[in-house]
Amino acid sequence: MKVVIVGGVAGGATAAARIRRLDERADIVVFERSGYVSYANCGLPYYIGGAINDPSALTLQTPESFFSRFRVDMRVRHEVAAIYPERKTVRVQNLNTGEVFEERYDKLLLSPGAKPTQPRLPGVGLSRVFTLHTVEDTFRIKEYIRRSHPKSAVLAGGGFIGLELAENLRELGMDVSIVQRPRQLMPPFDPDMAAFLHSEARRHGIKLALGRTVEGFAERDGGVDVLLKDEAPLHAHMAVLAIGVTPDTALARDAGLELGLKGSIVVNDRMETSDPDIYAVGDAVQVKHSVTGEDALIPLAGPANKQGRIAADNICGGDSRYLGSQGSSIIKVFDMTAAATGVNETLARKAGLDVDKVILSPMSHAGYYPGGRVMTMKVVFEAGTLRLLGAQIVGREGVDKRIDVLAAAIHAGLRADQLKDLDLAYAPPYSSAKDPVNMAGFMIDNLARGVVKQFHLEDLPALPRDGSVTLLDVRTPAECAMGRLDGFRNIPVDGLRERLGELEPGKPVYVMCQSGLRSYIACRILAGYGFEAFNLSGGYRFYDAVANDRRLIERSAPCGMDQ
Repeated sequence: MKVVIVGGVAGGATAAARIRRLDERADIVVFERSGYVSYANCGLPYYIGGAINDPSALTLQTPESFFSRFRVDMRVRHEVAAIYPERKTVRVQNLNTGEVFEERYDKLLLSPGAKPTQPRLPGVGLSRVFTLHTVEDTFRIKEYIRRSHPKSAVLAGGGFIGLELAENLRELGMDVSIVQRPRQLMPPFDPDMAAFLHSEARRHGIKLALGRTVEGFAERDGGVDVLLKDEAPLHAHMAVLAIGVTPDTALARDAGLELGLKGSIVVNDRMETSDPDIYAVGDAVQVKHSVTGEDALIPLAGPANKQGRIAADNICGGDSRYLGSQGSSIIKVFDMTAAATGVNETLARKAGLDVDKVILSPMSHAGYYPGGRVMTMKVVFEAGTLRLLGAQIVGREGVDKRIDVLAAAIHAGLRADQLKDLDLAYAPPYSSAKDPVNMAGFMIDNLARGVVKQFHLEDLPALPRDGSVTLLDVRTPAECAMGRLDGFRNIPVDGLRERLGELEPGKPVYVMCQSGLRSYIACRILAGYGFEAFNLSGGYRFYDAVANDRRLIERSAPCGMDQ
């Protein structure tokens, strides 16, 4: 059996190694148009910033090492220009010599990946306008920085690559600005959770121009102007387009394969295309979102690796199935870690799901052990069924552990209230006896049982201020002096029982504290005395972070920058 693989990196290289492990006699050829067959794409920004110093650390395998270990014919700088399914060949050009030839296959695997989205904007090809997707892109940016010593950069796009590159350029001492058409960074997060990322970026000197549209680039005064719609341009020494990626599927289209979202390749759960002898994996394929069941594009390394293994199994006569992509992801933003899995509240509502959520602010480990840090968790679930839909966490330490537990729970089909039953490891330096994941489960169980009712930030503007309800803040007077919500009267929770006479019977009570814990206790006290009480989800801490972010975005200067 002869297998031709188009593209290396995560999907193609994984498939090649797996095919060899399953079939020692298979003839395997990989064509990769770049000069690197397998490289750490996610590590590229950290090489630019200097966290990774050795460029060879980015190349996980070389053609020589791959052949030595697996006897796979890895041909870099070879571009597959056409597929001829009717005669089972591909047309290939050697980019070094210009030679063009055809290669026969029994099975073909497409792993072309995605390419940086490059809208047709004026000035995209200027020498000071870069993209970051390949090792060659990385070396180009690194060399420009070494040679020209730029003092400023504007990044168009605030997703994974844009935010990671912004951090690394800032670590080099550059003045960094991010322009983003949506009014938030990092689309996997809801706007309220993204507020914490915005705060961390601003705290480290990154300027944010959210809700702004880049319309082009122009050279001026030894640098580049980033042209914005309806606003003055931003001037910098360099600019980077990081507005996302687009499936690279011209080969598949020209070969007549079925295409889906944004021209992606349609595959079944065996990673087979519309041609039974052609498979496809990675960023170029359309997948099913495992939570919503909808078609999706999820260009992440984890799914690409799994898909490469599954395709290899099936090429070798097995029957492996891809269960869909859940979108689990994590990012370092200076001193903060942010992670997400499943769908966020915004996407869940767009999918027509009946959504509920809890927001909590637990410590990363036992409060009495030194070094614990507060994290913010948002767990999204389906009202009624309690099906877990997704989670987002921002914090310092311990974020990765909790998001992986939640990702596993979603994959296993646990109900949201069953999080309380998970038996998770505990020692004071690592967690609490009630792990944050357990705490989310306790909260959801309380909601499901009617032990507590809650209200959210978006409900605050509609709360009547005509005296028909009671608005109650149960923090200490000192906390209230540092910031409070209009209309909320202050009765600290520890004195609430003695002051119940100050509350008018029969009126609903909307209760808030700093994080939601003391207000929950207050709600239980009030319920015990016949009041109907509602707890503010996330508390004043969450409100303050989100409201402050919104104010900064609304009040951004005429040049489009947060101050």
